[in-house]
Amino acid sequence: MFDAIFASALRSLPVFATHFAVTVVMLVAAVMLYQMLTPQSEARLIRENNAAAATAFGAVVLSLALPLGMCLARSVSIPDIVVWGVVALVVQFGTFFVARLAFRDLVQRIERGEVASAIALGATHLAIGVINAAAIAG
Repeated sequence: MFDAIFASALRSLPVFATHFAVTVVMLVAAVMLYQMLTPQSEARLIRENNAAAATAFGAVVLSLALPLGMCLARSVSIPDIVVWGVVALVVQFGTFFVARLAFRDLVQRIERGEVASAIALGATHLAIGVINAAAIAG
C-alpha cells in the first residue's frame, strides 16, 4: 500500500513543484511591485531598524500570500493560478491606496516609527487578504 502512495506522490511531484514555483514567483513579484508602488522605502526603513515599517511590511507580505495561497489550493492549472492571482493582487494593492485615504499621513507616520499606524495598516491589509482569499475559495 505504501508503495502505491509513494508512486502516486512521485508522479504528482512535478505538478506540485510547478504550481508551487509559479505561486512563489507571483508572491516575490507582488512584493517587489508593492515596494515600487509605495512612496516609502520599506527596505531602507527596515535596515534602519524601524519597527513600524517592519510590522506593516510583514503584514503586507502575509496579506499578499493569503489569497495567492488560496489560488494555489483551489487551482486546476497554472493559468488558473495566474488569472486569479492577478485579480487577488490587484485587490491587495488597492487596499494600500484606500488605507492611505482613510489614515491621514500614514506613510509619514510609519517613516517616523509610529507602530500604531503600522498595526492599523497591517490589520487592514490582513483583513482584506482574508476576505479576498475566502472570495477566491468560493
